[in-house]
Amino acid sequence: MRRPFPLTIAMAASEALPYAKSGGLADVVGALAAQLARLGHRVLLFVPYYREARVRLPHLPRACAPLDLPFPGHDVRVELLRHEPAPGVTALLVRQDDAFDRPHLYGTPDADYWDNAGRFALFCRAVLAGLAALRERPDVLHVHDWQTSLLPLYLRHRPDYAGPLAGTPSLVTVHNLAYQGLFPASALGYLGIPPGLFHMHGVEFHGRLNLLKAGLLYADAISTVSPRYSEEIRTPQFGEGLDGVLRERAGVLCGILNGVDYEAWNPESDAHIPARYTPGDLAGKARCKEDVERLFGFEPDPRTPLFGTISRMADQKGFDLLAAALPQLVALPLRWCLLGSGDRHYQDLFAGLARRHPGRLAVRIGYDEPLAHRIEAGADAYLMPSRFEPCGLNQMYSLRYGTVPVVRAVGGLVDTVRPYDPARGTGTGFVFRDYDVGGLLWAVREALAAFARPADWARLRANGMAEDFSWESSARRYVELYRSLCARRA
Repeated sequence: MRRPFPLTIAMAASEALPYAKSGGLADVVGALAAQLARLGHRVLLFVPYYREARVRLPHLPRACAPLDLPFPGHDVRVELLRHEPAPGVTALLVRQDDAFDRPHLYGTPDADYWDNAGRFALFCRAVLAGLAALRERPDVLHVHDWQTSLLPLYLRHRPDYAGPLAGTPSLVTVHNLAYQGLFPASALGYLGIPPGLFHMHGVEFHGRLNLLKAGLLYADAISTVSPRYSEEIRTPQFGEGLDGVLRERAGVLCGILNGVDYEAWNPESDAHIPARYTPGDLAGKARCKEDVERLFGFEPDPRTPLFGTISRMADQKGFDLLAAALPQLVALPLRWCLLGSGDRHYQDLFAGLARRHPGRLAVRIGYDEPLAHRIEAGADAYLMPSRFEPCGLNQMYSLRYGTVPVVRAVGGLVDTVRPYDPARGTGTGFVFRDYDVGGLLWAVREALAAFARPADWARLRANGMAEDFSWESSARRYVELYRSLCARRA
């Protein structure tokens, strides 16, 4: 039987590990690229050369001669730097210091950068010009979220930008539909969008320019990061105003669940945690719990369950619900440690609540990768009451670490956490449906009741640690999708 030919996949994303990270997008892109390469394919990964990457990798070689990109009124010179983060993956980092050498990726804690539309249009232009300069003709171009959604538009409607890449099949993956890249219509000319596309059936959105909508309209296929989310976003409740577009394009829309990089997230080998452990020997987890309790100022107590949360602090992640429920949560026999950053309102609110409830709630503002691993290993339960959740990664990390998730029944949380049935001993966590204080408290109390029954808690942990959300099966589904796009073009 003839083996399928390997593919060359060009991937463009605004962040990816190991170069820059603000959230789960970076984990997903970096891990997917590496897994595709392990399956025998060749990946060209384009990311901006942010200050964060420059600090980590200050001396990278050029991949080609500098590129001069024409914009209205001036040319912009960019460089492509080469790095190989994994066998079979070539990263091409787009360097343009005015655009990307900044303290943050997308903006300060108070506001987005005013020129984000131009920054990421420049990045998209550099992807196409770089591929042409390197004489690369990928089989498919895979783009992620609004920051790279101009690429499918350029491939279809700007042959002067696309050059030899015109006709290359494209896939856009929506990691979070709430972030759409909305900008004034006056940006059309600078971004290189033909004015004839600015209408309600094109890139116009309530009088503004919507860059994610460009990707949804002009990519050859659309994917989301979980099957349930691909269904939810076609409804007014979760569609963020684009549900009509997504219903029209339902024939090319699918959901592929994100995977977990078990080389990075595995309690048997995790270098960030003070004691390693296995499903058959959880003694190390008890030591990890003591470690986290001391880090957050709690007196170690194996009899009191420790809940953990690692999150962007925003309404999407359920922080309005957590704030409303907190007076009743802190009255329950539990402790809760929170690591996160995001909306300044929630940062200040939860820091103040922690000062008012010492011994019950402890908060660290910011993001700390080693501490995130320690919380996953040390917590007994993981609290994730999202208003909506495209996929979520921490609930899958928690399962592998024997940390029982307490989640809401939305998006990828439904696809990854099975409700516990004590009569049958099946399930991996606690799931509530209604987005209200009563639903959240019900799930927390169910978790506390199970914690008080050691046999049930041991079964829950064992069930969760036996789950497998590795990237291989998800990457194979992407390969099937890529091949279908290649066949469609042929």
